[in-house]
Amino acid sequence: MNNQYETVFILTPILSEAQVGDTVDKFRSILTENGAELVHEENWGLRKLAYPIQKKSNGFYHLIEYKAPGTVIDILETAFRRDERIMRFLTVALDKHAVAYNEKKRKGLVGKKKEQAIDETQKPAAA
Repeated sequence: MNNQYETVFILTPILSEAQVGDTVDKFRSILTENGAELVHEENWGLRKLAYPIQKKSNGFYHLIEYKAPGTVIDILETAFRRDERIMRFLTVALDKHAVAYNEKKRKGLVGKKKEQAIDETQKPAAA
């Protein structure tokens, strides 16, 4: 059975946009080659770190949400550790509540009042 996971990783800020894209493609392909199904992906861009890591105060943040067997996590995290462009990474297994929350967030229903969220889901789709 495949569990749903979310991985956030921070890339070193000395990379160009093309190098960041290549690195993300590398980890995306590691996931798909090992049987993972990508659910969602977000590029958070260059952000300030809470504390310096490797004498750097900024980093490129990227999030990937996917369904995969547990064996993929070991392969992915080994690849993160071996890649010098990765400063930090965190993988979290999502329970059913976290999955539901992420789906709501993608639809734009998080942070709105209940009445607004109900109205938005009942609107007919624009033709």
